[in-house]
Amino acid sequence: MQTDAQLQATLETLIDDNCGQPYGAVWTLISDEKRLHITLSLGYPAHKEQASLEARIKSQLSESRDVVLDIEHKIESHATQGNIAGLKGVKNIIAVASGKGGVGKSTTTVNLALAMAKEGARVGILDADIYGPSQGMMMGFAEGTRPQVREDKFFTPPMAYGVQVMSMAFLTTKDTPVAWRGPMVTGALMQILTQTDWDDLDYLFIDMPPGTGDIQLTLAQKVPVAGSVIVTTPQDIALLDARRGIEMFNKVKIPVLGVVENMSTHICSNCGHHEAIFGDEGGASLAKEYNVNVLGKLPLSLAIREQSDAGKPIVVSAPESDTAAIYQSIARKLGATLASNQNDQFTMPTIGMSDD
Repeated sequence: MQTDAQLQATLETLIDDNCGQPYGAVWTLISDEKRLHITLSLGYPAHKEQASLEARIKSQLSESRDVVLDIEHKIESHATQGNIAGLKGVKNIIAVASGKGGVGKSTTTVNLALAMAKEGARVGILDADIYGPSQGMMMGFAEGTRPQVREDKFFTPPMAYGVQVMSMAFLTTKDTPVAWRGPMVTGALMQILTQTDWDDLDYLFIDMPPGTGDIQLTLAQKVPVAGSVIVTTPQDIALLDARRGIEMFNKVKIPVLGVVENMSTHICSNCGHHEAIFGDEGGASLAKEYNVNVLGKLPLSLAIREQSDAGKPIVVSAPESDTAAIYQSIARKLGATLASNQNDQFTMPTIGMSDD
């Protein structure tokens, strides 16, 4: 029988698949002749990984005793760009962005947020696409849903599937176009963000509109963002626009935590054949170019689209599916990347126009 010190040393060298690094000194052991009780303390949530990790530990330790694993997490507030004051009720803001529309950014945002909640975090979604808000429909809210108002000033965000949601869709009707110029749009975004009574969130996911315009620059200059996620598809034109998104975040010193490649392969609904109809490994080449991680690759799936349109995202409607497992993996990798991100505080640069 190995000593506790030997077991501890083995556990510390075990590789965390969510970040590719050894776990290190994050283990606590309590043992007797019949049982080994292990507690893993992480800086990100990983509840859904418990069963597979417990099996992996049993195999690694070759223990004859019963092995029981508990995973604990403590999520801290992480560094943001500049000296921007934190947002009340929110530890970490994560922007989910794309260079162009139609790449599945909103679908990725909603399923990623729900996956993070299933991992054990307190999560919110802000729909920052003022012109085309979609999170209300994707999260299954009834038409006409409105947030409650506290003290004639603060919105109480409606909840669905345990996630707090705020969207322009709750303040307009589906037949009312938002015909606003840039300053009005950015003003509305800041009002919705700062006047929503977010309740003790570990992560607030902001579903960004496509592009690198007014809303993106307002976010970079005025909102304390801990990191960003770039959603792209493998074809060249989408990757070209995704590069612009990464470059923008780099210039304003918001770390890019990773790339999600959406519509990576088409899966035939009749025979199950996989075909890379939009190209192959485009997200991987983009991630390598900018030295960031590919958080995950998602298929072009009819089920993802149908469930999102029905207000029952696939993470909650088919939690045991392969696609839901991919979203769970992306959520854990995102949390692990942010937790290991040791960026210092930055001074916000002045954003101007140039001819280059």
